[in-house]
Amino acid sequence: MRGRDWMSMAEAAANEQPAPRAKTGLEEFREELPKVWAAIPRKGLFFGLAAAWLALFHFYGNATFGYVDSPSLFRWMKNAYDAPGSDDAHGSLIPFVVLGLFWWKRDELARVPTRLWWPGLIGLAGAMGLHVLGYAAQQPQVSVVAMFAGLYALMATVWGWRLAVASFFPFVMFVFCVPLTGVAEPLTVPLRAVSADISVWIARNLLGIPILQVGVQLFDPQGRYTYEVAAACSGMRSVITLLALTTAYGWMTFRAWWKRGLVIALAIPLALAGNVFRLVSIILAAEAFGQKAGAFVHDWFGFVTFAMALGVLMLLGRWLGEEPERPGNAGEGAAA
Repeated sequence: MRGRDWMSMAEAAANEQPAPRAKTGLEEFREELPKVWAAIPRKGLFFGLAAAWLALFHFYGNATFGYVDSPSLFRWMKNAYDAPGSDDAHGSLIPFVVLGLFWWKRDELARVPTRLWWPGLIGLAGAMGLHVLGYAAQQPQVSVVAMFAGLYALMATVWGWRLAVASFFPFVMFVFCVPLTGVAEPLTVPLRAVSADISVWIARNLLGIPILQVGVQLFDPQGRYTYEVAAACSGMRSVITLLALTTAYGWMTFRAWWKRGLVIALAIPLALAGNVFRLVSIILAAEAFGQKAGAFVHDWFGFVTFAMALGVLMLLGRWLGEEPERPGNAGEGAAA
């Protein structure tokens, strides 16, 4: 066989070799993490100060010993997250969400010039004063706000105000770590009333169902079913969940601040609309099949309304016309 034939066969064999396997997300993360970590300036200073700041809240964070017998604010937060019927169960997941958002924007943040910025210590002093106030008044929620405000002030001190501004949106997600169960009554009561009023109006005027209403209690005139829009059904949990979701989605998807604000503001009407749809569905099921059918819808229909809210959010994102930013390659390094 001639040499040219051997060369043709070799080229054909090379062309038939399988393409290199695409890296998985986990493999890319393992490769990029050391580069990102190495590019962070003054990380020893920040994490050392942060550890000392958090230790303060572990040893002198909680003054409400009658509720949680521990001086640790973290123990108090965990108790609030794990309490039966709590609307704050998502709080333990928020730190991981924030870390994920920082990772998503790692290249953008790496391009921000950093420097020591001593005025950030003023913010740290303000956070300390807020914690002292919360500790003296036995209001742990105030101390939780102070704890995260202090971490933000430390970021500004170690890396400068420019990075603090660029990090505001992921960091503000920590507000959803503040337990609100027990202090959100001023919001829960009107949400219950508005949801009940709108649902009854729809049932009576649009669907022709002669339902009776006394406050937040709904009755069938023939006594076949009765429901109460309880605090757990006010939609407060949906409001908090959707606020967290729209905040993360807006920051990841849009660069214009007004678009981010619009998406975040959509959380409350979406939660209210979803709760009304759920209540009307309960009334319809009970009217057609009785009390047990309404209870079934009450217990299992929540995910449908949440999926509808997500669909509206995605449609709005498409209509506003910005493509989501893609995480780029890490390791460009921040300026020292």
